[in-house]
Amino acid sequence: MGKRMSIGRDDVIHVAKLAELAVNDEDLARLVDQLNRIVGYVAQLDEAPDEGGADLFLPGPDRVALRDDVPGSVPLARPPSELAPEFADGFFLVPRHGAMEDL
Repeated sequence: MGKRMSIGRDDVIHVAKLAELAVNDEDLARLVDQLNRIVGYVAQLDEAPDEGGADLFLPGPDRVALRDDVPGSVPLARPPSELAPEFADGFFLVPRHGAMEDL
């Protein structure tokens, strides 16, 4: 059994800074306690007996047939021209900025 890890006040401040989180001084003690309880629980899992008899469970078939990796475009259900009010020569036509009349 190895040494049990513990989380300190400076660790919480450091992680909060990395995550760009603002942590109030009033919340620090509570966060340190909560994180230490989480680390303690994980340490308990490491101490659980492992008899090594269980097979690893992977859902699905043992072997999956993969499709050929062929580059190319995926056909659309509808052509782009049906998705836009104006479409010409493969481009969506939009009004120039400021050219629209006031609504």
